[in-house]
Amino acid sequence: MDKLNYYRQCLREFLTEYASYGSEDQNMETQLIFDTENDHYLLLRTGWDKKRRIHSCIFHFDIKDGKIWLQENNTDIDVGEELEEMGISKKEIVIGFHYPSLRQHSEYAVS
Repeated sequence: MDKLNYYRQCLREFLTEYASYGSEDQNMETQLIFDTENDHYLLLRTGWDKKRRIHSCIFHFDIKDGKIWLQENNTDIDVGEELEEMGISKKEIVIGFHYPSLRQHSEYAVS
């Protein structure tokens, strides 16, 4: 399996696992979005909390320029560690929500 398809498989597995921890609330829906044509992968929660609308992105990944870009992580999960356990090094992961000039100070890829 080539690297790009391996990344896709890992992101699908990662997001599917965390989607299974979804809310028990029947007014909330967990959505997995796998856009393999454009390489966007998301886990969303949508619904209602009483009279308040919820539309929340839990995780958002893109695959760009041969690397996995973590665009959003609204959890306390160390995504890099989880992806490393799947065989993806930190140098193959860009923390997209970090300001570009600050990325050089982390263990992750700059871009």
